Amino acid sequence: MDTASGAQRPAFQHDATDGPSPGLRLSGSLDTAAVERSWGPLRDRVRLLAREAGGGTLPVDVTGLSYCDGAGAALLHALERDAAAGGVTLELVGATRMVEEQLAPYRELDAVTPARGEGRSDWRSRWMDAVGQVGRAGWEQMAFIGELGRALGAALRHPRQVRWGDTFRVAEVAGFRALPIVSLIAFLMGVILAFQSAIAMRQFGAEIFVADLVAVSLFRELGPLMMAILLAGRSGAAFAAEIGTMKVNEEVNALQTMALDPVRFLVVPKVLAGTLVAPLLALYANLIGLLGAALVLQGFGIPWVAFLNQVTGAVSLSDLFSGLFKAGVFGLLVASVGCLRGLQTGNGAAAVGSSTTSAVVTAIILIVVFDGLFAVLFYHLGV
Repeated sequence: MDTASGAQRPAFQHDATDGPSPGLRLSGSLDTAAVERSWGPLRDRVRLLAREAGGGTLPVDVTGLSYCDGAGAALLHALERDAAAGGVTLELVGATRMVEEQLAPYRELDAVTPARGEGRSDWRSRWMDAVGQVGRAGWEQMAFIGELGRALGAALRHPRQVRWGDTFRVAEVAGFRALPIVSLIAFLMGVILAFQSAIAMRQFGAEIFVADLVAVSLFRELGPLMMAILLAGRSGAAFAAEIGTMKVNEEVNALQTMALDPVRFLVVPKVLAGTLVAPLLALYANLIGLLGAALVLQGFGIPWVAFLNQVTGAVSLSDLFSGLFKAGVFGLLVASVGCLRGLQTGNGAAAVGSSTTSAVVTAIILIVVFDGLFAVLFYHLGV
């Protein structure tokens, strides 16, 4: 059947067009056999015409093509590249949908940027490119902070315009469903911290003061920090992946087409949920950590009552609220970075993975930086 139909196709021909400007006319069936015969001669002819034209366009009339397969599309694409090398743009006149569909994969391949550059540039160019990327990233982050601040301000002025249904849904996923992993990590943290401290304190007969050490460490530092890192790895990555997938599927563009602000529609519920849930998770982690420490100190002969008395005497309200304040800021950072990286997602599945990785790494770095800033600030404030 295919052989018979192939025999009925008209033979491929190419000749020069009439007119003041040079050109070509292709007709017949541009199949594999025709490409094998015409590959070299036709490319040489296009190169010659490109040199004679010296610029502008080189028209190639393909109205007479009755058939074109993948090999024929490869030849047409090679002719386009030969013309471009000669400083001429090859124009396919009368190209049918069949020809365009066959050429599309070759043209898309030309548009792909290679993972590694074609050549090594000098250090000045690389330095300027790096500075430009840092500048663009800083500008995008500042613009996002401005848009987010404006959207949060509008949410505070008009609470009824906030999508509270999505906010509570995100809070449930980021908070309530994170309780098992937070419980496990916090309990183990309390156990390890109390056990290691008790071994050292036992040499001085001061095991009772392990309760003070564990309580202050958890409330001021380890509870918020541990919660923030878990939130970044769990919820921050989820925010980036969710918005990134919407960006790849052009759902974000659809929102803009419908005159809906993506920051107000997508980012504000997640940021509010992350900011509200983080202090609650930190408080829960503190309590579970104290429970683990109390169980360890039971083995060292410290009863529950003595442990609770030491904790209540060592921890003040400033320790509690400073840790909860840090947790709220960490939650804001994690949710904001996750949403920002999601909105910056490019095209393709690999871009979603890159955005997710960048969201987690950036959030953890910001958590550590802000934790150090809070340590210096609270020291100078006497908190």
